[in-house]
Amino acid sequence: MAALLAVNSAASLWGPYKDIWQTVVNGIWKRQPEAIHLLDQVLKKHKPDFISLYRNPPKNVQQHEKIQKASTEGVAIQGQQGTRLLPEQLIREAFILSDLFDIGELAAVELLLAGEHQQPHFPGLTRGLVAVLLYWDGKRCIANSLRALIQSRRGKTWTLELSTELVSMTTRFTDELMEQGLTQKILNLVSHINVNSEFEKLQRERGLGSEKHRKEVSDLIKECRQSLAESLFVWTCQSPLSRDDTLILISYLEKVTVEADGLLDCVNLSLLMALLYCFDVSFLEQSTEDREDLMHQLPLLTERQYIATIHTRLQDSQPWKLPGLQATVRLAWALALRGISQLSDVTALAEFTEADEAMAELAISDDVFLFLTESVVGSENFYQEEFYIRKIHNLITDFLALMPMKVKQLRNRADEDARMIHMSMQMGNEPPISLRRDLEHLMLLIAELYRKDPFNLELALEYWCPSEPLQSSTIMGSYLGVAHQRPPQRQVVLSKFVRQMGDLLPSTIYIPYLKMLRGLASGPQCAHYCFSLLKVNGSSHAENIQGTGGSPVSWEHFFRSLMLYHEHLRKDLPSADSVQYRHLPLRGITQKEQDGLISFLQLTTTIVKWSENARLALCEHPQWTPVVVILGLLQCSIPPILKAELLGTLTAFGKSPEIAASLWQSLEYAQILQTVRAPGQRQATGIEVELNEVESRCEEYPLTRAFCQLISTLVESSFPSNLGAGLRPPGFDPYLQFLRDTVFLRFRTRAYRIAAEKWEVAEVVLEVFYKLLRDYEPQLEDFADQYVELQGEEIIAHKPPGFSLMYHLLNESPMLELSLSLLEEGVKQLDTYAPFPGKMHLEKAVQYCLALLNLTLQKENLFMDLLRESHLSLIVTPLEQLLQGINPRTKKADNVVNIARYLYHGNSNPELAFESAKILCCISCNSNIQIKLVGDFTHDQSISQKLMAGFVECLDNEDAEELINPEDDLESEKKQSRIHHETKIHILNLLITSLECSPPNLALYFLGYELKKPVSTTNLQDPGVLGCPRTCLHAILNILEKGTETRTGPTAVQESPHLAELCYQVIYQLCACSDTSGPTMRYLRTSQDFLFSQLQHLPFSIKEHEISALNQMSWLMKTASIELRVTSLNRQRSHTQRLLHLLLDDMPVKPYLADGEGGMEDESRSISAFLHIDTASKVRRKILSILDSIDFSQEIPEPLQLDFFDRAQVEQVIANCEHKNARGQVICNVKYLHRVLVAEVNALPGMAAIGQRPLLMEEINTILQYVVERNKLLQCLHAKRHALESWRQLVEIILTACPQDLIQAEDRQLVIRDLLQDVHDKILDDDAAQELMPVVAGAVFTLTAHLSQSVRTEQKRPLAVPVPGHSQYVLMLDGSFTSSPGSEGISVGFASIGDSSLHIILKKLLDFILKTGGGFQRVRTHLYGSLLYYLQIAQRPDEPDTLEAAKKTMWERLTAPEDAFSKLQRENMAIIESYGAALMEVVCRDACDGHEIGRMLALALLDRIVSVDKQQQWLLYLSNSGYLKVLVDSLADDDFTLQSLLTPQPPLLKALYTYESKMAFLTRVAKIQQGALELLRSGVIVRLAQCQVYDMRPETHHQGMFGMRDPPVFIPAPVERYRQILLPALQLCQVILTSSMAQHLQAAGQVLQFLISHSDTIQAILRCQDVSAGSLQELAFLTGIISKAALPGVLGEFDIDINEGTQMELQGHIGRFQICANVMEYCQSLMLQCAPTFQHTVCLFTPSLSESTNRDGPRQDTQAPVVPYWRLPGLGIIVYLLKQNANDFFSYYDSHRQNVNKLQNVEQLPPDEIKELCQSVMPAGVDKISTAQKYVLARRRLVKLINNRAKLLSLCSYIIETCLFILWRHLEYYLLHCTPTDSQDSLLASRTPFKSRRLQDSFSLEPNLDFRNGKNRVSQHDLDQLQIEATNSFGESLQKKLLDIEGLYSKVRSRYTFIQALVRRIRGLLRVSRT
Repeated sequence: MAALLAVNSAASLWGPYKDIWQTVVNGIWKRQPEAIHLLDQVLKKHKPDFISLYRNPPKNVQQHEKIQKASTEGVAIQGQQGTRLLPEQLIREAFILSDLFDIGELAAVELLLAGEHQQPHFPGLTRGLVAVLLYWDGKRCIANSLRALIQSRRGKTWTLELSTELVSMTTRFTDELMEQGLTQKILNLVSHINVNSEFEKLQRERGLGSEKHRKEVSDLIKECRQSLAESLFVWTCQSPLSRDDTLILISYLEKVTVEADGLLDCVNLSLLMALLYCFDVSFLEQSTEDREDLMHQLPLLTERQYIATIHTRLQDSQPWKLPGLQATVRLAWALALRGISQLSDVTALAEFTEADEAMAELAISDDVFLFLTESVVGSENFYQEEFYIRKIHNLITDFLALMPMKVKQLRNRADEDARMIHMSMQMGNEPPISLRRDLEHLMLLIAELYRKDPFNLELALEYWCPSEPLQSSTIMGSYLGVAHQRPPQRQVVLSKFVRQMGDLLPSTIYIPYLKMLRGLASGPQCAHYCFSLLKVNGSSHAENIQGTGGSPVSWEHFFRSLMLYHEHLRKDLPSADSVQYRHLPLRGITQKEQDGLISFLQLTTTIVKWSENARLALCEHPQWTPVVVILGLLQCSIPPILKAELLGTLTAFGKSPEIAASLWQSLEYAQILQTVRAPGQRQATGIEVELNEVESRCEEYPLTRAFCQLISTLVESSFPSNLGAGLRPPGFDPYLQFLRDTVFLRFRTRAYRIAAEKWEVAEVVLEVFYKLLRDYEPQLEDFADQYVELQGEEIIAHKPPGFSLMYHLLNESPMLELSLSLLEEGVKQLDTYAPFPGKMHLEKAVQYCLALLNLTLQKENLFMDLLRESHLSLIVTPLEQLLQGINPRTKKADNVVNIARYLYHGNSNPELAFESAKILCCISCNSNIQIKLVGDFTHDQSISQKLMAGFVECLDNEDAEELINPEDDLESEKKQSRIHHETKIHILNLLITSLECSPPNLALYFLGYELKKPVSTTNLQDPGVLGCPRTCLHAILNILEKGTETRTGPTAVQESPHLAELCYQVIYQLCACSDTSGPTMRYLRTSQDFLFSQLQHLPFSIKEHEISALNQMSWLMKTASIELRVTSLNRQRSHTQRLLHLLLDDMPVKPYLADGEGGMEDESRSISAFLHIDTASKVRRKILSILDSIDFSQEIPEPLQLDFFDRAQVEQVIANCEHKNARGQVICNVKYLHRVLVAEVNALPGMAAIGQRPLLMEEINTILQYVVERNKLLQCLHAKRHALESWRQLVEIILTACPQDLIQAEDRQLVIRDLLQDVHDKILDDDAAQELMPVVAGAVFTLTAHLSQSVRTEQKRPLAVPVPGHSQYVLMLDGSFTSSPGSEGISVGFASIGDSSLHIILKKLLDFILKTGGGFQRVRTHLYGSLLYYLQIAQRPDEPDTLEAAKKTMWERLTAPEDAFSKLQRENMAIIESYGAALMEVVCRDACDGHEIGRMLALALLDRIVSVDKQQQWLLYLSNSGYLKVLVDSLADDDFTLQSLLTPQPPLLKALYTYESKMAFLTRVAKIQQGALELLRSGVIVRLAQCQVYDMRPETHHQGMFGMRDPPVFIPAPVERYRQILLPALQLCQVILTSSMAQHLQAAGQVLQFLISHSDTIQAILRCQDVSAGSLQELAFLTGIISKAALPGVLGEFDIDINEGTQMELQGHIGRFQICANVMEYCQSLMLQCAPTFQHTVCLFTPSLSESTNRDGPRQDTQAPVVPYWRLPGLGIIVYLLKQNANDFFSYYDSHRQNVNKLQNVEQLPPDEIKELCQSVMPAGVDKISTAQKYVLARRRLVKLINNRAKLLSLCSYIIETCLFILWRHLEYYLLHCTPTDSQDSLLASRTPFKSRRLQDSFSLEPNLDFRNGKNRVSQHDLDQLQIEATNSFGESLQKKLLDIEGLYSKVRSRYTFIQALVRRIRGLLRVSRT
């Protein structure tokens, strides 16, 4: 029992019914194949609901009690755990609802809960009121579903062309319902449900809310009744009812009455039609294939009982409540009987079929035709149903065809009556009252029935039997397939009826006959036949029984009568001066004549309106001259009503442009509107007087309306610019003035007898304004006064009417004010939701007002621009500002609000909402206006709520439909749905433009963001949560969400692609804008799961609308990129991971678990498993299938082939017509181009042009077609590029922003490989569009960079498992790591993706480079970058220099197998070489000229290739083809630009960077011996010597230690810039010196030349006191060059890393040691070169050790005078250096060991230390990266530190060795060979120093050092002192240190035992000399 008492939260009386209806719609109307199965299930499940139609669950005591206690005990809710407590208020409401609708208490609670849930969709209503709507909506859904199911049955009248399966299912289902007594139920419900009584009940319980709510409830109730009645109607159309059901229906109809206005209401009309279709046998006349089956189903033919019962029932003399209804049914029955009797095999029914005449007579005597005319055809929705019209048509035609005797009888009766009337008039008696007028009524019925033809059926064609075969194939009657075929009998009978009725026409039926003809002439073909009939009737050979005039129904008779009236009345014209202009008692036209004239005029109007041939034939007829006669009559004194009809006929004539042109002139000539005043004339004449004097007094305005319609038609057909020339200033102005000032501005103040006419006047006059403004294009000449001559004086001509209207609408004119007030009144009236007279006309008038504002907004910019250029003294204000003005009635600025309020009526008045949205969209571009509008819109709470609801309602509209190729003649429904769609588009565009303005703006308001507080504080909620209303954002998400749960994806993407595209764009803009991003992304992520549900349906590939699909994907991918970036930054790993899996997985997606962690079990797939490709289980990665959906090829339209126009000029014109559209694409404005071309054709002179015109117009068409194609092409390319950009952005975000550890390294490489290969394959295709190359190249660059990074990261990871006791790293001799023995099986190469994949990528890259050919240098720039990254893969990574001794011998080292890096490098090189000179040419050319970045990258690429090119092919090509020479020579050009860079404020630094690249490349070339020789040969050093920039050394500022005081800036200081210029040159010299072994002397000579030519600079550097990293570097290089230029020995060159700001201190150390080493090396080389024997050593140092002791003293004062009174430095410096370096060595050695240990155990380091290590690599954002990434960074930093220490150690050891050597040589000389000053100087000893001095001078090192003097001063005392000091300084501790150093370091790295030997010797020396 408890289960039964659970509450269904969707409300069992509403939710399920809504679902049924949706399923029915999908299956039957939308024809979705998958819906059939679903429909079957739904029907089976809900069959009881259909059987017990509308029966509610009854009240129940148990339920009552349960609900009573629900506030304390709670109720269970289906599908939810636990119970829910209900508030007391809700329980009270539930009981009220239960009583109100007599439904179970639970059902009432459900309705209320559903109402609460649906409340956001109904702003302003309480849950109770919503529940009322839901209750009736449920009922409506059931009724509509029933109708649709019955409509899809198999049957006799129509087929919906559905699948047989579906039709069988619905037929079977509905048959079962019918057996259960459906007819009775429907009729009971229809009679019981009644809007008034329901409203009374609701009113009592306060169940009705606002006017809108009342209207919605009453509409729902009416629709329920209507759908139920129509269910019966559609049933009987398809298959007849049984006998009992027919009788039930008849007894229902017996009781029916008409409405107050005499019409049947729509429900009863349906039921009457249902009964008429029961009696329908006409379908048997058509011989269809299933005719036999249908005959057997028809009880009329098969059941005698059926006919007997019904016949008896209808013969019953008991009168019905509506005798006319009874008559109609009887007539139908009589015709059915007659129809049956025509069938051969029904003799058995003769007793009934004989009675047909009698039955028909009964019907006619009850005025059946009058009833049909007044109550049936006049009913408001008679014309809304095609089968009603067909039924009545069949009824009438059957009567005329099957009962000809009856018709004859009617005619005879009419003739008889006419005679009686004539006689009684002769006698002067009253005509008898009892006369019957059946024939007249029949004619009027025919007239009424065919007058309107909303479905273009032209049923009236059956009445016309063509006497002659028609020429044109278009004018074929309904049965006129072939012209010679005999028309069917029925058609012959009907046409005979039409003709014979006109013969000898009695006067009584003259007017009805004319009316009948008018009805039958409606339609293009019918009008033509009718025209011919009237023409033939008047011809002389027609039987002239009625005298010479021919038939009274003929053109001849009619136009002759008109002329006679005109003749007669002209004489009666009052003279112009008579004061009284009134209608004199007319002798002219009696009332009866007037009625006849009006009828004939209306007939003429109809024929002329429909048939162009008739129009021209009548107009050109020489005797009739209708236009002249009519205009003549208009000037006579006749009643306004007749004048109005005459104007109406003129209007019909005016539809042809050729007639319209002359009609204008005639109109002006006739002065219908007085435009010229005669000099003496006191009183005005014409229509203005009629309006003011006559019509205003009568309070009816037919004439004015007719005049406006005439003008409206004429304006459209042809527009005369010189109207009235010669008599007045030419132009349309007087007419416009009359319409504006007299008609429009005063229309509200006039009195109207018929209230609706007020709005009719407004509508017609506004229509004219609209047409005039629509066709107006502002031209420059409108803005200059044009003068014309009139009667000898110059006067200003009138401006075009469009100009005048624009001027009035751009000022606060009465016209604008009235238009705005009309809009206000309109929206007030609509807000009442009540019908009122003239509602339709008011809506039209409002529509024209809105359209006028729209046109003004569109044209105002051009208009105002032209006005500014001209010299007119007019002032105008932009319309958007005028709309901001104060409304005089409300004293508020609410004009725009009034316009926006029309959106609230989007469902009932789509056109108004559409125009309103368009205006708002136009205004919204201006951000100042936005702020004001937000204020106006939110000022009043209720209005604000309404506006929001209006916008949302328009976006939510379900009827909207996007028509991909709109045709002109759309059905009204399709038109409506298109308008709904366009409104949505405008609203979205409004949101998009508003979002670009600064907040507050309209978009933020409509999308539900905060306006008062900062936008970013918004908290978006689902509608209804925390009182949040339903906003446009919810509506947009709803549009995109529909269908996401199905396999096919979002329905909007297929059904309304353009709409979907804009929706995605709005979402993207919200996510991309910094203010709205946070709240939006949070909401989409948490409440909607928007991105995941959308992305899983990508790619959207829809061929028909490719452009939209591409743009949709673009916006969606861009949004996804933002989401990935944001979730990565915020560490929301599960979100990021879920999206990544969706995009990247190549395994079929497992349904994800709730928390997004599913599908992760196979995280640790091994490499081998991965490479084992299992084709069955793999799917294409989503990111790749998105790329697949972008088609890179693009069809280009065929070039124009023109015969008349000049192609080049046409291209030029097309270019001139180009403009940027809203999306920023440049496209050609087709309308504007068309205007230009047509103007060109019109300007052609001569008759020849007129002959050629059709051909010219055809060619214009060709051009326009071409331009449309071209526009489409441009848009398509733009869309493709957009999509590709977004795809690239998504890929880049996935690779760069997402945590690295979410994608395993091997997966990552495979993904990148797949992406690279696919994107290359697509772009290398021959058809690929070149426009896409730049984007692809950018993507390739990113992908290659990440591939390189990923592979190298993988290389750096230690692969071996650490064995206890072993080091984790096992170093191979070539310095690369390998794993411990035993794991050799796995090739360490490039494991995850293998070399072959890498080779494929390389080949594709090179193909792409070659594909770009000569152009596209920027594209190649990206590709060079990619290539550099790619080549980096094969570069051996930085490895820690662990200073361990290698375990392999030299031989093992030489025979070791090639490692993975060298192998890959060799293979890469082979591939590159295979491309030969083509590739070399491209790269070299880019390196030499073009864009700077391109040059730099090309040089970098050359650098890389040359460095790995063992064959030196590239070097050979460079030197042979002269590119190297070009590069060297370009240094001279660089010289000048580089000089300008040394000014304090430099220009761009581009030149500096290209110079650095060039020098780096030359240095690379110089490292190869062959390269160095080539460079010497091309004179590179000579070039450098000539450059003047090296002499421009700026002054240095002492910036303290290492210059670290200022924070680093991007543009370096001049000194830094100078160093960037000088150092590369010094480095190049150094490298050339090092590598040019063979040509060393030549090289050294050139380098010395370089130094000499820049000697000032060199001296400045050597003397520089500044100790910054830079100046130390300069010194290091310079001393290095000098030391190398001094001897041919090659000593290692040192690469110094200059870039890291954090390594300042390290560089400082290296720089200082480097200089020291260079100086020591230089000293050593001098001594070796100059001293052939030990006895004659060159002494560079004096025998004094004082510095050493001084320095080692307590004060380590660097400023102390270290050079004593003599000039030469003492040996003390050497000893000092020795000690210092020995100490440094140990501290560095310890630091090195520590770092090596740290590197081996990175994972064990404390977090703080890790963080510190990371921060030096990556100053900001360390906290955001993952731990794994931190370890990578820490390792990178440690390797750098280790290698830095290793370099310092090598420099220390080198300095120690050099110092020891120098010390030994000096000590040996001084202690063994030196002769003190006291003894004699030897010749040699004096000659050697001299030689060395010259050397010294030539180097200009210290020119004032004089060796000879110094030598001469060495005394015996000095030597003794030296001996003592040396023994003290070179003590045991120092010696032990030195030997330790050798043991630690030199064993591995240097000359082993060298130090040992030197120490031994020095010790020996000291000992020897002591002894």
